[in-house]
Amino acid sequence: MAFSKMRTALKNRMHSTLATPALAGGAREYALSLDTLSERWVLMDKMQSSPLALADQPPGAEPSARMQEAVSYARRWTDLIHTPSLSEGEAKAIIEESKSNFAEHVNRGWLDYRKSVTEAGDWAATEWTGSGAIFRDILGREYIDCLGGYGLLDLGWSHPEVIACLRAQLNRTTMPSQELLDPLRGVLARLMALITPGDIQYSFFCAAGTEAVEGAIKLAKLYTQKTAFIAALNAFHGKTMGSLSMMGKAAFREPAGMLYGGPVYHVPFGDADAVERQLEVCQQVGIGVAAVLMEPIQGEAGAIVPPDDFWPRLREMTRRYGVLLIADEVQTGMGRTGKLWGVDHWGVEPDILAVAKSLGGGVMPVSAFCSTEEIWQVMMYPNPFIHTNTTGGGPLACSAAIAAIHITLRDKLWEQAAAKGAYLIPKLEALAVTYPQVFERITGRGLLIGMHFRNPEVGYRVAAGLFRRGVLVAGTLISANTVRIEPPLVISYEQIDEVLNRLGDTVREASGLA
Repeated sequence: MAFSKMRTALKNRMHSTLATPALAGGAREYALSLDTLSERWVLMDKMQSSPLALADQPPGAEPSARMQEAVSYARRWTDLIHTPSLSEGEAKAIIEESKSNFAEHVNRGWLDYRKSVTEAGDWAATEWTGSGAIFRDILGREYIDCLGGYGLLDLGWSHPEVIACLRAQLNRTTMPSQELLDPLRGVLARLMALITPGDIQYSFFCAAGTEAVEGAIKLAKLYTQKTAFIAALNAFHGKTMGSLSMMGKAAFREPAGMLYGGPVYHVPFGDADAVERQLEVCQQVGIGVAAVLMEPIQGEAGAIVPPDDFWPRLREMTRRYGVLLIADEVQTGMGRTGKLWGVDHWGVEPDILAVAKSLGGGVMPVSAFCSTEEIWQVMMYPNPFIHTNTTGGGPLACSAAIAAIHITLRDKLWEQAAAKGAYLIPKLEALAVTYPQVFERITGRGLLIGMHFRNPEVGYRVAAGLFRRGVLVAGTLISANTVRIEPPLVISYEQIDEVLNRLGDTVREASGLA
């Protein structure tokens, strides 16, 4: 298509777009003016005949109106990102645009599960800004955050010290060269060696928790040269293929079909006898077990705390059977449960540790798997490039993690989590006793807390009622039978009291529907 024809077509399209009511007001302010756009297309008409302009294009290629739409759309949003405040009309246009984008380009099914869409009234809640344990949507509605990004926001929303450190690093280097030594990766690795339990000395950095678990699985196989794993029922370790194989939930495993090629055995969480029986059976039939993989406290299952002898017995039996012990600290690590690491509750030193979520200070995606010098030999020799990635451990991510570790240690945030959990959990338990028709039980430790309801319908009504009252809580992905309270560790006692007040009102309302 000639540029002149494309220009005419785009003009007509833009006239139609600007006439759309949903884009009136704020959205219109960010559209390119037709005159300016026309000037650009005139220039491109002239460039069309230039041999220099065509030199980089393959034979027969035609300029794409979709590319021009992308340029305009990206420019509009870069302008919006730099805009400090929005009018109500602009905000509402963005809400509708966000719903459309999620439905058409992200995951339409998510919208059915999002209380921010189903329970927010006429305008879906679209997150925009936040500080500490409070965030505001694009219309300025305020919420107390008791979801915490599923453990991502231990330091709260937009911690100023983490952002300041990240901003300073932005002015230096943003991504690694892949050849030169990048100092912040080394600094973060040394910090991890200093703060992790036992003899852990080496770390590999990536972005997501599932990547950290995948790396831990691979490391265990490389070191032991064995293939089998033992994990727990209802465990959650991630959704990429290796991590998904370790998950103890059929709803996520079955649709993917064949998963990890080696054997994976699932046992009830907290049942040390079941783990030992499985180890004994594998030994008797000649199946080599690489590792036992467990969460210190099960998070997505609903903040399930194992018996106090569980982790010490795991440590003893894995050593006796020559099997590695992997602690999945993706959600429990960095102070969430009232100790810096979940395994610290029982004084256990794992062979491999996976961490993510709050490691990035709620500002950057950072994860890691870490292990001892002995086990790490297989990562270094004979092939030191046996496990690499391009973007993991970049200077921006590392700067955020360094700042997050500094703040966590300086402020002893695990002690805050322990004290606030000791304040909150008894009050939740008292509420559960008062409304036995609503609650089944309260579980958890520190600020990883599970409210278990009599049925999913009641659980959803409580979660939805809290959202309407300005409190965001965490369900367990596809079920509201258990709802987690997982706020930033920096939440204030005044905010906790307000959450309890609103929860009381919500439960009284739901009790008539139980």
